[in-house]
Amino acid sequence: MGTDVGQLRGFHHVKLPVADIARSRAWYQRVLGFEVALEFVEDGVLMGLALRDPSGTVELAIRADATRAAALAGFDPIALGVPDGACLRTWEQRLDDLGEPHGGVVTGRSGSVLIGLHDPDGIEIRLYTEHNHEAGNPR
Repeated sequence: MGTDVGQLRGFHHVKLPVADIARSRAWYQRVLGFEVALEFVEDGVLMGLALRDPSGTVELAIRADATRAAALAGFDPIALGVPDGACLRTWEQRLDDLGEPHGGVVTGRSGSVLIGLHDPDGIEIRLYTEHNHEAGNPR
């Protein structure tokens, strides 16, 4: 079906706009445990960061752009996968322990999902289990 354009291996990274690099760095480190892999400095000003989870599985970039960050507020462009319902409940407890507001765990189309977690700009980050309810694997 069509021309052979080569194989894709998934996402290299996702980039989000943020209003304040320092504030977002602190939030992604404190809440999701991300570590800074690279800093992007332009004309002596920190304009972005490459972040990575401790296992090196997930890479996220953030870039200073307050207008675009405001436009994404309330939208959920990122869904991070977790292995199972027990792990999802561990994340839910972590967020509770941090006093980080969220919408709890609900049943999604293909697994359970923790909803309502918002970064400092109001961009929603969701956490999904990687199992399928239809295959008989409840959370």
